[in-house]
Amino acid sequence: MTRILVVTSGKGGVGKTTSSASIATGLAILKKKTVVIDFDIGLRNLDLIMGCERRVIYDFVNVIQGEASINQALIKDKYTENLYILPASQTKNKEILTIDSVKSVLKNLKKMNFEFIICDSPAGIENGAIMACYFADEAIIITNPEISSIRDSDRILGILSSKSYRSENNMSPIKEHLLLTRYNTKRVIKGDMLSADDVIDILRIPLLGIIPEDKLVLKSSNKGKPIVLDDSSEAGKAYKIVSHRLLGEKCSFKSLKKEKKISLLKRLFNGIKHGIT
Repeated sequence: MTRILVVTSGKGGVGKTTSSASIATGLAILKKKTVVIDFDIGLRNLDLIMGCERRVIYDFVNVIQGEASINQALIKDKYTENLYILPASQTKNKEILTIDSVKSVLKNLKKMNFEFIICDSPAGIENGAIMACYFADEAIIITNPEISSIRDSDRILGILSSKSYRSENNMSPIKEHLLLTRYNTKRVIKGDMLSADDVIDILRIPLLGIIPEDKLVLKSSNKGKPIVLDDSSEAGKAYKIVSHRLLGEKCSFKSLKKEKKISLLKRLFNGIKHGIT
């Protein structure tokens, strides 16, 4: 059975496309036939992140306008078996996407026996983002540990619960996952950054993963290679764990354990320093 996942957030620049590319790649590494679709019509960045920009002949819009078949537009990933990319158009407007056209593309992809369809949503709450979310079975909400990002994610949760195919047809709700990106444990311990627990308390959705702040992410993006393929990257390792969790595997949150351990030691140290036993 095909699982349709949307990777979304209200705020731009939080790592949606990086996450879409790495999660899709991670699932393909685990032998799951996966396609990732760029819904950011008019901008198109997914092909750059995945290093296939020179191989784009036909795109998502060409397919929905009947100018190309889905097979003509799909690009087979050059790094990973079982992975395909459907790029966005750089010359069209997001308004060109309609419920019927998106439904038709997703229906054809299901017929091709894809186990995962990853929808890379544009930022904001405009038509492109709503179309990316509309047919989702599950949503991965990308959030940085900062108030503005959390607030915008909360707005997206409202859209998922009211403007999706599932909500309009009284079906079971979209399954929601929280993915924290650009997380810095040292800054959390110092009190300079919101903790994962803080974000969970505000958004009230299950935590799927924590992606640490990692300078290698930018380097990887510039090379056109998803960070999950870099074994030396802490962010890459975290994305691999996220892919395992999506398949139902139990994986511990090491960074949270580290936070709690250090916080406890810090409290004990402060207690000793102030004569408390």
